[in-house]
Amino acid sequence: MPFKDILLNDGRKIPAIGFGSWKIPKDVCAGQVGQAIDVGFDHLDTAQVYRNDEEVGQALKESGLSRKDIWITTKWSGVDDKDPKTSCEESLKKLGIEYIDLYLIHHPRLCKGDIEGTWKKMEELKKSGFVKSIGVSNFTKEDLQELLSSASIKPVVNQILLHPYVIKSTTPLLQYMSSQHIVPEGYSTLIPLTSKPGGPVDKPVEKIAKRLNVKPEQVLLAWSKAKDAVIVTTSSRKERLEGYLDVGDIVLTKDDVKAIDDAGAKGELWEGRKQRLAVGAKYVAAAGLLGYLLYTRL
Repeated sequence: MPFKDILLNDGRKIPAIGFGSWKIPKDVCAGQVGQAIDVGFDHLDTAQVYRNDEEVGQALKESGLSRKDIWITTKWSGVDDKDPKTSCEESLKKLGIEYIDLYLIHHPRLCKGDIEGTWKKMEELKKSGFVKSIGVSNFTKEDLQELLSSASIKPVVNQILLHPYVIKSTTPLLQYMSSQHIVPEGYSTLIPLTSKPGGPVDKPVEKIAKRLNVKPEQVLLAWSKAKDAVIVTTSSRKERLEGYLDVGDIVLTKDDVKAIDDAGAKGELWEGRKQRLAVGAKYVAAAGLLGYLLYTRL
C-alpha cells in the first residue's frame, strides 16, 4: 500500500512523502533529484537558500513528467533581502515552472517582527496564482497564534524539525496545529540514527524493526507518519529511497509509537542536562581564569 495523499485545509492534497534537496551540491543535484523521481517520488522539496533551484528544475524537465504529476514545495528564505514576490518569481524562473504547489516562509525571523505584514504578502501570491498553497516553516506555537490572529488564509502546513529527541517539547505545537488543521511536515527525522546513535531511542527502534522485518530508518519514518506528518527526507542511494517509499506499507502500533516517544523524552532530558553542564563548565572555567588573573596582579 503506497503513501496516501494528505488533505490540506485549503482542499488540496499533498503527497505524504517528499524528497528534499537540502545540502545536495549543485553538481550532483540534478542527478539525485532525477533518481528520486525515477524511483517514485512525486513531491520535491527545495528552498531559495539551497541555491539549487536550477538543478531541481533540470531534473524535473528531464523526467518528462507533466507538471500536474509532481508537487513542488519551495521556500522564501530572504536571500539578498528580496521580498516574497520577487523571490517567488525568481524561483519560478529557475525551476522552469509556471506555478509553485506550496510556498513557505522558511523561518519566522525573516518576518523581522512583522509576521502579519509578511503573511499578507504570501496571501497575495496565492491570490495571484503564482502559488497554489501557502504555509510556514520553523514556526512556534506562539508564531502561529500571532499569524492566525490576522490571517484571512490559514497556512496549510508548518515544516518543522521532527524526531524522537525533540518530541516532548514539540508535542504542544503539534497539538495546536492539529486543532487548527495545519499539517506538520517533518524534516531530519533520522537524526537518532545519523547524528545521535547510541541513545535511548535505538533500543525500541531496533526491537520494532526486528519484529516487522524492516530497517531502523524505516521505523523512524513510520513514526513520523504516525504523527500525521508529511515526511521530508533525502538520500543519494537508490536502495534507501526505495526503502523510504516502502514505509507507506509500515504501520506502527500505539505501543510502538509510545515506546519511541518515551525513549525520545529520556534522550531530550539527557541532552538538556549535558547542555546545562557544558554551560556551567564554561562559567567555572571563566571564573577560574579571572581568579588567576586577579591573583597574579596582587
